[in-house]
Amino acid sequence: MSIAIRRRVQLAVLLGPVSLFLAVFFLGPLAIMMVTSFLAPGLYGGVEWTFYPHNFGRILGFADPMFEDFDPVYIAIFIRSVKIAALTVIAALLVCYPAAFCIARLSERWKNFCLFLITLPFFTSLIVRLFVWVLILRQTGLVNEMLLSTGLIARPLDLIYTDGAIILGMVYVFIPFMFMPVYASVEKLDWTLVRASLDLGAGPIRTFWRIILPLTAPGIAGGAIIVFIPALGNFVVPAILGGAKVMMLGNLIEQQFLAARNWPFGSALAMMVMSVMLVLLLVYVLASSRRGTDAALAR
Repeated sequence: MSIAIRRRVQLAVLLGPVSLFLAVFFLGPLAIMMVTSFLAPGLYGGVEWTFYPHNFGRILGFADPMFEDFDPVYIAIFIRSVKIAALTVIAALLVCYPAAFCIARLSERWKNFCLFLITLPFFTSLIVRLFVWVLILRQTGLVNEMLLSTGLIARPLDLIYTDGAIILGMVYVFIPFMFMPVYASVEKLDWTLVRASLDLGAGPIRTFWRIILPLTAPGIAGGAIIVFIPALGNFVVPAILGGAKVMMLGNLIEQQFLAARNWPFGSALAMMVMSVMLVLLLVYVLASSRRGTDAALAR
């Protein structure tokens, strides 16, 4: 047996179980969901095995005129979900970007300690952490009590069950996912290029835009993708911090599967979320490959 064939056999042995697992437990359910999204909903739940593309029409505007009218509320929920996910990415980046620079300049001991603190929330249940935010943000919570005691407000503020509360909770949950890619780019930053730019007369702002930001852009893009994708379909944070006042795609999908028992429409909503995620991943992969090609040509 030649070396090339032996390596292929070893690769097949190593990747075979993982590939089979993904095919059965990821691609299989995804295929079932895709098929279900094009079926008619059953009268008492379940599905009817007839082709019915109007599940997507309820979202995109070509609903079945015989049974239902187009309701723009689903588009509004989709837009709100995208907006909240985008604001979550921006807020997490504003927190993590300067923090990554500060931690990267620390000594090795303090650097490891700070990285441990950032990953520390993973050791606690997400539900417990979110209910702590409920205790902080509610009308009789810590924030309102402090503001009332100092006389800054006359009555409690509505801090919870708002878009702002959801964004705050999302940022709190996804900060480690944004920080790690950004920190990896910042730590690899060549500071000799920064010092050379300053020595050649470029100011701090120009050095940031021309040197620092392009060199850390891969980490920013990676963190944005990692945060935006789960934030778009998240339903735990909106359910706890948004209550019944703020509906997002994740809550709508959960409602269609568990309460309304409209599995085809829930599958159509989930497929739209998956489509947005795949487009973002495709853009990221193409941009990364283009950067790699440009870097190779530059050499």
